[in-house]
Amino acid sequence: MLSYRHAFHAGNFADLLKHLILCECLDYLKRKDKAFVYLDTHAGPGEYALDSDFAQKNQEYRNGIETIWSANDLPEALNRYRDSIRSFNPEGTLKLYPGSPRIAQQSLRSGDRLELCELHNTEIQALSGHFKTDSQAQVWHLDGFERLLKALPPQERRGLILVDPSYELKADYDRVVDSVRQAHRKFAQGLYLIWYPVVDRARIEHIHQQFIQSGIPKIEAYEYGLQPDTDGRGMTASGMIVINPPWTLKDQIEPALQYLVEKLSHSEQAYYSAVTLVAET
Repeated sequence: MLSYRHAFHAGNFADLLKHLILCECLDYLKRKDKAFVYLDTHAGPGEYALDSDFAQKNQEYRNGIETIWSANDLPEALNRYRDSIRSFNPEGTLKLYPGSPRIAQQSLRSGDRLELCELHNTEIQALSGHFKTDSQAQVWHLDGFERLLKALPPQERRGLILVDPSYELKADYDRVVDSVRQAHRKFAQGLYLIWYPVVDRARIEHIHQQFIQSGIPKIEAYEYGLQPDTDGRGMTASGMIVINPPWTLKDQIEPALQYLVEKLSHSEQAYYSAVTLVAET
């Protein structure tokens, strides 16, 4: 059984990038009245108390959500993302950080659905507890990669799929690409978000190249890092691959990332990138 616990990293700079893009994509899907499904392959427990022993061990949220908590000149996309996180902290003090499932739940309309997958025995208990009274949500205690292929195409014919493994298993780097490639064959119009950590740049270049050669059109990639690549241990940056991105996404996300790098990053070596891997055919 996997040992990874995201609570150690909740609200950090990688979550900031991931959930900034997630909020923009959810907002875009809601512009049409037609229902959609949100499918999360690695949902985690759903939310994180930032005063817990896990979160306090390294206090990684201080280089993530805390950097924008009190800023008064945020770009539009960052402001929307922060508003989402603030809604879980109604007293105005940053105490709780929502995971992707709770952020998505907050965005749901009456006809939309959630499908949440989690394999970890402890995390699934917390996730199930958070969603046990939500009639729009299905929680699955199983391998999210397997559920992904069974769940597609969705009945709504519209959907956002977040693929967010821990990469604790190195095989996940290839499994992500293989699973998304198969999913896209079944549901080509889906909006896919694939998160990755930058620990070994060669692995990321390999993932990018695999997607470029996959035959899938319309792919963008975004990164936000606190320092350049290094041979040392630990994650220096993270990224999001977006398949079928909203046409507005790059115009919204790039100013937000530039703002983070120039004004709020705790590191002078921070950087961002926003590139098109595969253009629309």
